[in-house]
Order: sequence, then structure tokens, then C-alpha cells
Amino acid sequence: MDESPTDAEVSVALVDYGLGNLRSATRGLERAGASVEITDDPEAFAAADGVVLPGVGAFREGMENAGPLREALTDHAEAGRPLFGICLGMQMLLTTSEEADHAGEGEVTGLDLIPGTNVRFEVDRKVPHMGWNELEVERDHPIVDGVDGAGESGAAASAGGSVDGEHAYFVHSYYAAPDDADAVVATADYGVDFPAVVANEAGNVFGTQFHPEKSGETGLKILRNFVDYCAER
Repeated sequence: MDESPTDAEVSVALVDYGLGNLRSATRGLERAGASVEITDDPEAFAAADGVVLPGVGAFREGMENAGPLREALTDHAEAGRPLFGICLGMQMLLTTSEEADHAGEGEVTGLDLIPGTNVRFEVDRKVPHMGWNELEVERDHPIVDGVDGAGESGAAASAGGSVDGEHAYFVHSYYAAPDDADAVVATADYGVDFPAVVANEAGNVFGTQFHPEKSGETGLKILRNFVDYCAER
């Protein structure tokens, strides 16, 4: 069994709003050393060391389902506490998405914790983008500590260098386009370079477009980084 990277057990609230990979996310977080509570109770968010917002599906449905939890999630983030969005959960951290417009459903407002929108792949490739892609770290952030390209190499990448990264598993048709380029922590390529990891200016709100719980040792490293970050906060 993998040992916890922290001396004290870290509590994580895994948000249950009907669209998350709760079982696999729970297993991944537990392997990373966390004590996980699957919950839709805002009081549990406040009691936890960190909150994970998972997600699979459409942006509109995600925001509608999570609507009753919007204020609690926003309060958690604005208090400087760790909030980690995965896949759709990462997209929900942004302001809006083209997905609802593409489906003829009009504009839908996200959590607006990382200003920007989610845009559809406009490349001559199969959509959804599904499979393993290499990560390239663009700048330092605790969530990518120890991932190839982080640290000094990450600084080189942000200065324009090319850094080989590790691989992660993606399933998505839309990708984040933050208003602030500095929100991009790591990228991947699918006919266009797109953000694979994003974070807010304060650093406590972040997300991965890929599924760390399905991304082998690289994903486990990301989840351990999250647990360590929660412990340090």
C-alpha cells in the first residue's frame, strides 16, 4: 500500500453533484494519502482540508447540478482554501463555455474563479479528443511539483524553452482558454496547444483537463501534490 506523503491524514471533500467519476477519483485520492468524503454538504467543504470538483459530461448540466453549491464553492475558494477541478470540474472553474452555445442552449455562467471561457477544438482531428498526451509544464505550481518540466525546467519552458513532459489521459471536446495567459500551468497538444493544467492568481484554485485518477504514476504524482498542498495550507 502506498504511504501517505504527509504525517497527518488530509481530509478531502469530493463534491457529489451527479456528474463525477466518484469511485475512481476516491481510489486515486486515497492512494495519494487522503481521507475522502463524497458529499454535497457545504458544511463538509468547510470542514475539509481541500475540495475536489470532479466531472464528466456537459457544461450546462454540470453548472445546473452544482448550482445549489455555487456559493459554498466560491466562498471556499475566496477564503484561500484548496479547490481542485478535474476535467469538466476544471472547465466549471472558468467563466463560461462555448459548449452551451454550440448546443443551441445559450450562455451558461461558470464559477468564474479563473476568468475565461472553454472553446471547442477546431482542428482536423477526431472530437472528442481521447487518449494519452504528453504534458509540458509552462510554469511552477505545487500541483506539478516533480512532474517532468517542473522546477528549473518549468522556468525554462516559460522563457520559451521546449521541455518534455509526462503523459496523462484526456477525454474532452472543449478546452480552457483563460483570459490571463499566466493562468496556464501546463499544456498538451492536439493539433493546437491547449491548457492541461490551470490555476488562479492566488494559486489555491486549480484544475486538470485530464483525469489524474486514470493517468498512472503521473496522475498519482499530481494527486499526491494536491494532498501535500492541502496539508501545508
